[in-house]
Amino acid sequence: VMRHPSSGSAEYLARCVKAGVINAGDGIHEHPTQGLLDIFTMREKKRSIEGLRVCLIGDILHSRVARSNIWGLKKLGARITVCGPPTLIPPGIEKLGVEVSYDLDSVIKDQDVLNILRIQLERQKGAFFPSIREHAAEYGISKERMVKAKKDVIIMHPGPINRGVELASEVAD
Repeated sequence: VMRHPSSGSAEYLARCVKAGVINAGDGIHEHPTQGLLDIFTMREKKRSIEGLRVCLIGDILHSRVARSNIWGLKKLGARITVCGPPTLIPPGIEKLGVEVSYDLDSVIKDQDVLNILRIQLERQKGAFFPSIREHAAEYGISKERMVKAKKDVIIMHPGPINRGVELASEVAD
C-alpha cells in the first residue's frame, strides 16, 4: 500500500517490483481507495449507482479524490457534475464525461449526492480565488443552502473538513 506526494508514483513502483501495489493516493493524480470507499457508501445509502446524480464540489483541480470518483462512478452509470470556481476546474474535464457548473445554487436541487472536496491549499501554488470567505459563500454547504437540496441528499466529504469553508459546522455535525 503506497501513498506518495508525486503523481504517478504508484504506477511507477508497480512497473519496478514483482508485487501488487495498492495506490492510497499519489500527488494530485488518484486516490482509488477513497474513491472505492465513496462509491461503496453511495451504493449502501442509495442502493444503486446507475442513474445517481453526484456533484463534486470545490477544488477539483488539486483533488485526487475527484478523479478517482469520476472514473469509478462513470463506469457504474452515475451522472456527475463538477462545481467550483473556474480556476479550480481542470480545463477539458468535460472529456471525462462530466457536466461542469460554476453555480452551485443552480445544480444543487437535482443532486442525489453532494461530495464536497477540501480546499487543497497545501497543493496550490497561487491564488485560485479571492478569499476563503468568498469561496465559502459561493461553494460552501450551509444550512441555508441545504434548503435547496433534495430531502434525501447525501452529504459526503473525504476529510479533513475546513469547518465554515466547505461545510458549515451545523451541516457537518
